[in-house]
Amino acid sequence: AKNGKKPIVAMPNPFYHVYGGAAAITGAEPIYLTASSENGFLPQITELEPATLSRLALFYFCSPANPQGAAANLDQLVKAIDLARRYDFTLLVDECYSEIYDKIPPIGALQAAASMGEGVKNVLVFHSLSKRSSSAGLRSGFVAGDPGLIKLFRHLRSYVGPQTPLPILAAAEALWRDERHVKIMRSVYRKNFSCAEKIIEKRFDFYRPDGGFFLWLNVGNGESVTKKLWTEAAIKVLPGAYLSHPLVNGKNPGAPFIRIALTHSTNTIKDAIQRIVKAI
Repeated sequence: AKNGKKPIVAMPNPFYHVYGGAAAITGAEPIYLTASSENGFLPQITELEPATLSRLALFYFCSPANPQGAAANLDQLVKAIDLARRYDFTLLVDECYSEIYDKIPPIGALQAAASMGEGVKNVLVFHSLSKRSSSAGLRSGFVAGDPGLIKLFRHLRSYVGPQTPLPILAAAEALWRDERHVKIMRSVYRKNFSCAEKIIEKRFDFYRPDGGFFLWLNVGNGESVTKKLWTEAAIKVLPGAYLSHPLVNGKNPGAPFIRIALTHSTNTIKDAIQRIVKAI
């Protein structure tokens, strides 16, 4: 409990479903903050009422966002950190896509905390090789931030986390130490986005994201278009509704969208996007 009441865990909507699952396991009340084009595809925690903030235990914030690719600016991160300290909740910043950016590196939460001059209290950031190095199978990442929270996290990890085999650790270490392959990955994704942009143009509310490797296209009905693309064009995409949670009015903010991963070669991406545009 927090302040004698059931704790709240807030997260963006759409979101990585592990956030919601973690909230459910702990018995907390999840709340979903819509991240749409109207608010720059980022959750607006500053709009929460004080009564809600007083019960808030954790706030998951993803920058660059999955699936929309929007990156938070310094002011947005500073405001989130300030709220975390005023209302004593933990700001969990998922920065797994931070090294896959289009033009400029996104601001990190620890950079924002440093600019405030008060250390890293109430802040944890998470990084992973899965996006940085296209090495999801290695399950290698790190968490950094508030020393007190890290101590608790390490204690939890010693009980519930599996140990990593030494050969995998060696491979992960080599990837963490190397920056050349990351620059190559960014170059490949830029080419893929340029290819997609040239074909799609302004259709489906196309925009070029700040980071990540997804297209988030407004196709009207993501689920029906997904079925159509699979049956008629042999293309697999993900319906946006599957990444989102219905609102209190029953509407799903991700329902009009599909998510397309630009993770193949540029030639493959070109063929896929051409087939998608033709089929829709």
